[in-house]
Amino acid sequence: MTELPDRRLLLVHAHPDDESINNGATMARYAAEGVRVTLVTCTLGEHGEVIPPELRHLTGTELGEHRLGELTAAMRELGVEDFRLLGGRGRYEDSGMMGIADNDDPASLWQADVDRAARELVEVILEVRPQVLVTYDPDGGYGHPDHIQAHRIAMRAAELAVDAGWEIPKVYWNRVPRTAADEAFARLQADLPGLPFGKAATVADVPGVVADDRITTVIDGTAHAAAKAAAMRAHATQIEVAEPYFVLSNELAQPLFTTEYYELVRGEPGSRPESDLFAGLTSPEAS
Repeated sequence: MTELPDRRLLLVHAHPDDESINNGATMARYAAEGVRVTLVTCTLGEHGEVIPPELRHLTGTELGEHRLGELTAAMRELGVEDFRLLGGRGRYEDSGMMGIADNDDPASLWQADVDRAARELVEVILEVRPQVLVTYDPDGGYGHPDHIQAHRIAMRAAELAVDAGWEIPKVYWNRVPRTAADEAFARLQADLPGLPFGKAATVADVPGVVADDRITTVIDGTAHAAAKAAAMRAHATQIEVAEPYFVLSNELAQPLFTTEYYELVRGEPGSRPESDLFAGLTSPEAS
């Protein structure tokens, strides 16, 4: 069997760009430390709204292929070499926002059989043998069907992997503490007149905001802020960056968090709060 790095991190996301927005600093930090960072993206984001006017002709499959190129560029910026599409290229399509006709497309992720998709993810888990899994909470952070489905698939795969021979010691959900969000938006309001963005989002627009006491783990990515911003810029169809802020297609400015926050939902914390996703893991679990 090929020898694996001592530490291995698996992230499961819905679309290209989600990984850079939610976990870019974390991914860059661990990649720089020699951790094997593996990203599984569930769709190519074929129904994303395109920001640059010169790229708005891209739709459907053509947009998905373009976004795969953006994902590839973003991974270069983060130093991540192992990134994959769940079930292979084109296996699952973007479902669009909740409540639209695209949700009913049999090819959409929202219509996927969770157990079957989870078994496809188990194949990756058995190959990589991660000690840490990162994904969304049950609401997908903000209710997007693909985010919800990515959560379901990731959590089910973690269960199925146990019987298949690998138990992931620690599972985390992406979070943002309310206090940090409130403080960041206060700074945004003060800085807004000098930004190229006309309006600000609100804390309610940020996925995964919870009470501070839900946060178990704080990853200081300050040293990797430039890599995160560069990765986000690589997703040019979806994101416009003016550090330390950015906008999506709604043109509402929001903070670019370089400290990233997590809630440990399976496994034992190494401390409270943790400053390392691998905190508390013993050598047998790293084998």
